[in-house]
Amino acid sequence: MFDVNDLEAKLDKLVKKYKKLNSKLSDPEVINDSAKYQKLLKKHAKLKKIVDKYKEYKEAKAGIKEAEEMMELDDDPEMQALFEEEIAELKPKKEKIQEQLPVMLLPDDPNDEKNVIVEIRAGAGGDEAALFAADLYRMYSRYAEGKGWKVEIMSANESGTGGFKEIIFTIEGTDIFKYLKYESGVHRVQRVPSTESSGRIHTSTATVAVLPEAEEVDVEINSNDLTIDTFRSSGPGGQSVNTTDSAIRITHNPTGLTVSCQDEKSQHKNKSKAMRILRARLQEKKEQEKQKERAEARKSQVGTGDRSEKIRTYNFPQGRVSDHRINLTLHQLDKILDGDLDPIVEALIEEDNVKRLEKI
Repeated sequence: MFDVNDLEAKLDKLVKKYKKLNSKLSDPEVINDSAKYQKLLKKHAKLKKIVDKYKEYKEAKAGIKEAEEMMELDDDPEMQALFEEEIAELKPKKEKIQEQLPVMLLPDDPNDEKNVIVEIRAGAGGDEAALFAADLYRMYSRYAEGKGWKVEIMSANESGTGGFKEIIFTIEGTDIFKYLKYESGVHRVQRVPSTESSGRIHTSTATVAVLPEAEEVDVEINSNDLTIDTFRSSGPGGQSVNTTDSAIRITHNPTGLTVSCQDEKSQHKNKSKAMRILRARLQEKKEQEKQKERAEARKSQVGTGDRSEKIRTYNFPQGRVSDHRINLTLHQLDKILDGDLDPIVEALIEEDNVKRLEKI
């Protein structure tokens, strides 16, 4: 963690960097290179936020110092009261900014701004687990709706009871992975199923995987490494949905990863969706291998992102949701399942930032 002097030294260097960047952005050579200009513009926007915040900090600090010096020079009780009032107003502001600045200096996760592919699968619990998977899909859909993000189902395998054995969907918008990356893992529900006549509470699970969507430039896939099969789409119970072989199954032979898509009537559209999912899974596999190499860094994060890690419990009898990674319990089950995820998401981001700051 930075002490105040270290923090100010780092920020002074950053201000110099910001000024140099300003000069570069007015250079005709840079302006004419669109890719380079856009990259620098993005960097400039992030630095500007920090520089503006640091300016606020310095103004508050200077205001406190000036008021303290005036108090020593002027012994008029009325003026003393005014200076004390000014100090009392500026000190909390300075302290708050002093807490915000180190977090702003943390390096960005390059995946934070990406769209995501979310995979929800029913786990232990049969039909009840499938219904819970549907509840989770609705929760994320409502959360996305509130943020102005777009949700599109890529693939769905429905159960006969109105739940999902598996559902895969994309969410597109701004900074999505930044908010949803902590959702990967095992989600557990405790409730009395509608079919349970004795009123006994059942525990069921569903797994969630949130994958940052990979661009073609991020993951290169050799077409010779793929086995592509076509088959007829089927609905719950195995009945045929289409009379043509529009469903697609793609197998990536080097890794053994398999993706199936059958929701579209067009074979071409199903193939396009399957390739998007495959690309994201290959990117995730690559990221996991990197994380193993950085095991120590992984321990400092909130959760590992591992699909087998039990992360959260939704308890219906008590109306509570507990996130086990940060020991957070909220008695707001209905609101959370209706998409009000911000109290959990913000607490996870804050805790992760604290842990990352400990490593600086």
